[in-house]
Amino acid sequence: MIVRNLKDAEQSNRRIVSPDGNWESTRMLLKDDNMGFSFHITTIYKGADFQMHYQNHLESVYCVSGRGEVETLSDGRKYPIEPGTLYILDQHDKHCLRAFEEMKMACVFNPPLNGTEVHNAEGAYELEAEAVSAE
Repeated sequence: MIVRNLKDAEQSNRRIVSPDGNWESTRMLLKDDNMGFSFHITTIYKGADFQMHYQNHLESVYCVSGRGEVETLSDGRKYPIEPGTLYILDQHDKHCLRAFEEMKMACVFNPPLNGTEVHNAEGAYELEAEAVSAE
């Protein structure tokens, strides 16, 4: 059994802050946990407006708190995000995420992340990155 506490993880190397200042992510479950997916608690800061395109990963995102929107760039459709909303990037969807308020999100990635990933120039995570060292 694996047991982790969010507050403890936020004080460790499992907390990653984006270089662009749009988000921070605490990686609660990673590739080396051998579950086949990774699980993150991510904060999107108020006013964030950025493009992503996860070419190497599928992602499901559940909004715990805050408000914003996600826009699919293939068709320009905008979907409101509020507590209780789940959006699923099941087609490697190129998208923009906007935070009207600070948003707290629970995110699942398949394949799992190693732990140190930040978005590359295309808004994707590389398939292999440095693993977070054992606690």
